[in-house]
This record gives sequence, structure tokens and C-alpha cells, in this order.
Amino acid sequence: MKISVYAVGDKIEKFYLEAIKEYEKRLSRYCVIKFFHLKNINEVQRKLNPKSFVMAVNTSRNTISSEELADKLDHKASAGVSDISIIVGATPPTYNDIISLSQMEMDFGLQNTILIEQVYRAYRIIHNHPYHK
Repeated sequence: MKISVYAVGDKIEKFYLEAIKEYEKRLSRYCVIKFFHLKNINEVQRKLNPKSFVMAVNTSRNTISSEELADKLDHKASAGVSDISIIVGATPPTYNDIISLSQMEMDFGLQNTILIEQVYRAYRIIHNHPYHK
């Protein structure tokens, strides 16, 4: 599975970027993950693979659990989806699914770090590896 995370927005503090890099390293045993920090949604539209399954992240009431995210990723892989794009900070004109990590507003860098950590946690769940609840 190839996962691209597109963070559209403000500056991300260095310590968040370091945490994101750490999770990218940990995730490399499960999938290919790339993190892109972009200024606007138009840049995302240019980079998106037209065959990618696009997930938008927002702060709606419909939050999902770690297990639900694991199920989503696992079902997509089982259905033959090999490319997922997750967009944070802007809603693209077209998307296939929408997820919410929390109803609370949070720092942009923190939101991206939490997202990548949750993807890592999801793969730990999928592969029946231990993780903290």
C-alpha cells in the first residue's frame, strides 16, 4: 500500500516534523508512506494520482476509532486499492471518504502528527502487533 499524506496549511514546527519522520520510518515495514507539506489545495490537485483513493480529514462529529481506521485501511487493501491519499487542512473538491480524528481544533503540526501516529497504530492493529489503548 502506498499512502500519501498532504498537509495543506501553515508552518509545522520542527519537533512535529521530527515525530512525523519517526513514524514514517516505523511505517516503512508495513507500507510506503510519504508526507508532503504544501501551501494550498491547488498543489495537492497537481500531485494527486488520479487512481488514488482520497480521504479528507476534518473536525466533524463523526470521529473514528483506531480500530475503525485499521478496518478502513485493511478493507481498501483487500479490495485492491493500492494508493491512498489523505488530505489534512483543506477539503479537496472531490474525495472518496472523510475521517475525523477529533472534534477539537488543534495545532496544524499536532494534527498531522496524530494522523501519522494513527496510521501507524492502524497497521499495528491489522498485523496483530501490540499497541497501547
